[in-house]
Amino acid sequence: MATVRRVRRVIRKFDPWTVFKVSLLLHVVFAAATLIGLLLMWSLVERAGIPASLDRFLITISLVDEGSVFFDNGSRFIRVAIFFSVVFGAAMTLLSTLAAVFYNLTSDVVGGVEVVMLEETLQVPAPPIPASPDPVPEMSPEDSAEMPTLAG
Repeated sequence: MATVRRVRRVIRKFDPWTVFKVSLLLHVVFAAATLIGLLLMWSLVERAGIPASLDRFLITISLVDEGSVFFDNGSRFIRVAIFFSVVFGAAMTLLSTLAAVFYNLTSDVVGGVEVVMLEETLQVPAPPIPASPDPVPEMSPEDSAEMPTLAG
């Protein structure tokens, strides 16, 4: 049988160093996943011949000079993607750490964020106490013999 009770908790502080470490790790993983996704996408687009088709189209409408290649290879694309993922990760890590500092400053004035949670406790029924196998027989006064005492 479980009992549930409402519990109020107040979040008053976030440790900025912990927020920095967690945010940095989160954004590094996010940047790595984004870069892997972009590499896969670029290889699929390049195998499909889309950059060459776009180059021919740009030459046709005379936005690019004849003989020049706008989409030369994936190295420029990858360098730009790495640059933007590093800048984005650093900026978001900095912003989340600053947000933790600003939250700590405002929670001193406001008092923090109050969260109401349900706390569930499991009550396990007590096991039954087993009966003793050989109960001690009670001695009747007739069964007891007179015991000698030191005083008498």
